[in-house]
Amino acid sequence: MSELNKQTLHNEEITPKSENGMIVLIANIVLMIAAIALFVFSIIYLTRPEKTTFIGVTFLIIGALYAFFAGPIIFGGLKILKPNEALVLTLFGKYYGTLKGEGFYFVNPFVSAVNNGSPKANTAAISVDTSIRDKSMKDVNIQLPNKKISLKAMTLNNDKQKINDALGNPIIIGIVVVWKVVNTAKAVFNVDNYTEFLSIQCDSALRNIVRLYPYDTFGDDNEKTLRGSSQEISRKLQDEIQSKVEMAGLEITEARITHLSYAPEIAAAMLQRQQASAIIDARQMIVEGAVGMVEMALDKLNKNDIVQLDEERKAAMVSNLLVVLCGNKDAQPIVNSGSLY
Repeated sequence: MSELNKQTLHNEEITPKSENGMIVLIANIVLMIAAIALFVFSIIYLTRPEKTTFIGVTFLIIGALYAFFAGPIIFGGLKILKPNEALVLTLFGKYYGTLKGEGFYFVNPFVSAVNNGSPKANTAAISVDTSIRDKSMKDVNIQLPNKKISLKAMTLNNDKQKINDALGNPIIIGIVVVWKVVNTAKAVFNVDNYTEFLSIQCDSALRNIVRLYPYDTFGDDNEKTLRGSSQEISRKLQDEIQSKVEMAGLEITEARITHLSYAPEIAAAMLQRQQASAIIDARQMIVEGAVGMVEMALDKLNKNDIVQLDEERKAAMVSNLLVVLCGNKDAQPIVNSGSLY
């Protein structure tokens, strides 16, 4: 890796310096009340001509600075985190650290939270519903950006795609991916938007995997297919996606196929092919069973010496039994009342 890449990529999280937020909150409120009281006292003090002006002005400036400037700034350093949430903090453009763990914290008030994985991370989404009659604004819904990064397991359900399998047949396939953020520094700073990055990499990995396997096989039961080897395909798909999103600090916990079918233009032909293959397999089983039954009947007749048949009569009997056993319709028996010969 070049020196430039080493400088631009962040591979490890930093734990920022933080204090108990509740203690800082109470202390700041008390100090702001004291500063306001000092400010008011200074004004009263300065109204008395016999008092020293320098002391009154000094107290006035100190009270005003803390009550109206320092105190509100300290409030900006208070952060609240719920379970499985994190805040990626930057200080004047530099990575300051990642705040993790539920609780009430106080950090440097000049830090700012960054989250480029939220669709509302950069700009607020404003939806406006207007009436067709008077063209007036009826409803305005403003959603502020969410700066917190969720560490929970999330689900990505990409749109169905049309991909050619190993035999060149177009198929429609859809997958669902369960993932979570494990390295917030990588997720925020190494990629532009880690949710969009994951979606694109899932599409790319899916195409790479689908091209290696046929949708189904006709005749070779040992060949791995998309329809018959779903567990193995899911594991390969998970490994493929994981290798692509490692740089974004994401962990893929599961990837599985949710939809699999032939494309509409070949679905009817493939259905006929499957039906024909099923009919052939069924016929093959029926013939094998019928031959076994005929062989058993002939052996029983010879063993018990029930009737003596020459080769011509045996052939006729075999033909009749096969017609009865392998036919699609019920046989219509013909009773011979005369001599067998």
